[in-house]
Amino acid sequence: MAKFRYKARDPNGRLRNGDIDANDARQAAEQLVRRGLVPVDLVATRDKPSITAEQVWAKLTARPVKLDDLIIFCRQMYALTRSGVSLLRAIEGLADSAQNKQLSVTLRDVADQLEKGLSLSAAMARHARVFPRLIIAIVHVGENTGQLEQSFQQLAEYLEKEQDTRKRIKAATRYPSFVVIALVIAMFVLNLFVIPTFAKMFDQFGVDLPWATRVLIGTSTFFVSYWPLLLLALVAGVWGIRSYIVSPLGRVVWDRLKLRVPAVGSILERSMLARFARSFAVMVAAGVPLTQALSLVAEAVDNAWMERKILDMRRGIERGENLSRVSRQSDLFTPLVMQMVVVGEETGRLDDLLLEVAGYYEREVDYDLKTLTARIEPMLIAGVAVMVLILALGIFMPMWDMMSAYQGRG
Repeated sequence: MAKFRYKARDPNGRLRNGDIDANDARQAAEQLVRRGLVPVDLVATRDKPSITAEQVWAKLTARPVKLDDLIIFCRQMYALTRSGVSLLRAIEGLADSAQNKQLSVTLRDVADQLEKGLSLSAAMARHARVFPRLIIAIVHVGENTGQLEQSFQQLAEYLEKEQDTRKRIKAATRYPSFVVIALVIAMFVLNLFVIPTFAKMFDQFGVDLPWATRVLIGTSTFFVSYWPLLLLALVAGVWGIRSYIVSPLGRVVWDRLKLRVPAVGSILERSMLARFARSFAVMVAAGVPLTQALSLVAEAVDNAWMERKILDMRRGIERGENLSRVSRQSDLFTPLVMQMVVVGEETGRLDDLLLEVAGYYEREVDYDLKTLTARIEPMLIAGVAVMVLILALGIFMPMWDMMSAYQGRG
């Protein structure tokens, strides 16, 4: 949503100046004509919403608006608009009852903008950090088609599916993450506190140490002697990686690498494709043009590498190609999914078939998530076994040699 400064003439021929919010210059001109004004000049400007002290305090003290809050908001808006409650009363009521302070303050500002004559989508667009562009676009289409309540229902269902997928992925990766963290902590504790004690004991007895023990003692000595440098290198490495990841090129590389991680990468890729298909279906069902829908869905997948692929699809459609062709060129979808896209395009049921595609990917992701722990456990057990074997060989073999030497003297 952009802000335009206009010059227009009223029915009496007098020149009027002012500002108006619209998606583009054409829509701004249409709004002026509906007001009985003849546009003379339209210049796009940046809309800088005024920030009240209450909004500043809410940003400093309140927790951010999460997916749960948006789901509740969409569900409540669907129920209120379906019951015939006016938009202004619905927004004011939700602002008073919202448990999230930031959302409450945001909804109060939205209500103020509605009183000033802005549309709901335009008022929500002033708070892009709270309402994603996909939500704003679907609300805008619902306003123009007179199906605002259906738009909020579609958004609620989509956000609930998105929340469910995120929770399942987090639950499936929680156990492996804890195991890896525990192994790293154990390695530091052993090298800094345990192995140096055994090293002193072996040095006192003057036994000939095997290779595993020498490796452990050498590693431990390096940790003990240079742990400040190691800590500094770790902090610098994390900072450098994070700085690279937030850069445009680094984000693309990192998001591509995430999809290549063994056992996990394929699950992440299919979950993002399910997100793409479901959000795209919602946009198509709402009547959003394909090019605009692809632009919004590219942001919704939350993966820079996949975002580039989807934007390439949009550019192909802008060149006059059909959706099935650009989808095939993207190499994102399996042949089975491509058949469903082709059928949906030919029969005019693209939104229904895209929902089937989303369901197909979600079922695959659900099955893989259920078996993820079973596939990762052998790798984790093997890693722990190797670590325990090296420790056993490094610590107990010299002790056996010492016992053998002591028994030989006896």
